[in-house]
Amino acid sequence: MTVTPVASTTHEEIYRVEDPATGLVGFIALHSTQLGPAAGGFRMRPYSSEEEALEDVKRLSEGMTYKNAAADLALGGGKAVIIGDPCVDKSPALLRAFARAIHSLEGRYYTAEDMGMSPADMAILAEETPYVAGLADGEFASGDPSPVTAQGIFNAIRISQAHVSGSKELSGLTIAVQGLGHVGWCLCELLTKAGAELIVTDVNQDQLAKAAKVFGATPVEPDEIYAVQADIFAPCAIGGILNAKTIPQLKVSIVCGGANNQLATPADGQALHEAGILYAPDFVANGGGIINVASEIAQITNRADYVAEKLCALELTLTNILNQAKAEDQSPDAVAITTVLAKMARQSAA
Repeated sequence: MTVTPVASTTHEEIYRVEDPATGLVGFIALHSTQLGPAAGGFRMRPYSSEEEALEDVKRLSEGMTYKNAAADLALGGGKAVIIGDPCVDKSPALLRAFARAIHSLEGRYYTAEDMGMSPADMAILAEETPYVAGLADGEFASGDPSPVTAQGIFNAIRISQAHVSGSKELSGLTIAVQGLGHVGWCLCELLTKAGAELIVTDVNQDQLAKAAKVFGATPVEPDEIYAVQADIFAPCAIGGILNAKTIPQLKVSIVCGGANNQLATPADGQALHEAGILYAPDFVANGGGIINVASEIAQITNRADYVAEKLCALELTLTNILNQAKAEDQSPDAVAITTVLAKMARQSAA
């Protein structure tokens, strides 16, 4: 296995990881350790090229810097990706090889479950390195972060709805959910219990059919989700889906979901604002998962209280961002970035 530094002007450290024996090719990116060790999930996707994977890990790790700062965590931003289909290419040997690469960073990066990974996979990584969280077992184990991520998004949807309508009530609203993975599915459960009607999509047709049966949701093809008539759009799949092509199709008043890096460019945040669509910045709305993981990294004994307290604080942060954006007629994304950069400056000075 080789761990090779990749030059970068935007990140503190980036590494290309390769292990020919297991077919492993991936990247680890540490965007910032200003507030503490870099932390962020580990995903496996069939990227079309190394360039695409590298671009994704760079964007995701930067987003983690903002996400951790927004949640007032003593963690920096990092991310890891492996190129491959997790259903076909993932193996214990591959995971162990990647864990050894993580271990070589000597605690500057902590990983956890993300797309294509599971708590069982994290347990395999933990056989090679202590710098992993999201474990199912152990004194401080936090388990699958998806339910807590979904709870945070649900809270953010209610706050956004109150900002637009004056009420957090979701009963009778139509919500379009893109992506029915762990987070998207947990979110659908919460939304259904709250009385919302769902329109859903996913590339997995079996999952789509299951959602139609379990939630009474209306299934649509992936490309059709942007143009459906709904009150709220909740992206919970890949990033970059809010762009010059999709934003003009939207027929919603709110965008609030779990996907990372939802905006293709900063200009797309402004485009949503100009279209009269309220955008809840993703790195604030979907911070629940990393809060859950942070409890394990910090070895918090009373995890439930810690997570609940941090989620409440994150709700207040989102409320303040939306209020400031409205008062200053700015996009919430721009205000959110300014807010977290100020938080980082204050925490570094403390």
